[in-house]
Amino acid sequence: MDHECTLYKTMDYLAKKWTILILLELRKGEQEWKRFSELRDSMKDVTPKVLSERLRNLEMEGLILKRVDASAFPIKSEYKLTQAGEELVEATKQIKNWALKWKISNEICLLQDCRSCKL
Repeated sequence: MDHECTLYKTMDYLAKKWTILILLELRKGEQEWKRFSELRDSMKDVTPKVLSERLRNLEMEGLILKRVDASAFPIKSEYKLTQAGEELVEATKQIKNWALKWKISNEICLLQDCRSCKL
């Protein structure tokens, strides 16, 4: 595959460990903005360094927005999905549906929306 191919370039950053899971975590619940500490606490296996790096990459790719509240200490960084990030989450749900149909039988996933996932 040519390194200039759109699919190649897209998969190059999406295939990095934690990237899609971070987007899904940002989509969960009713809260539009999520703090770094909330993401870190809900994703126990990712190191703070990797989480920070992935968030920076997702922001550069235009999939998330970041805002910083420096009015108090400690400084708080918050993140939310952009429209492009929301659409990528929707595409990821199509992959979930494919997996439920062809690969992984999972009753819990079949019955709920990813936004309300507690797993």
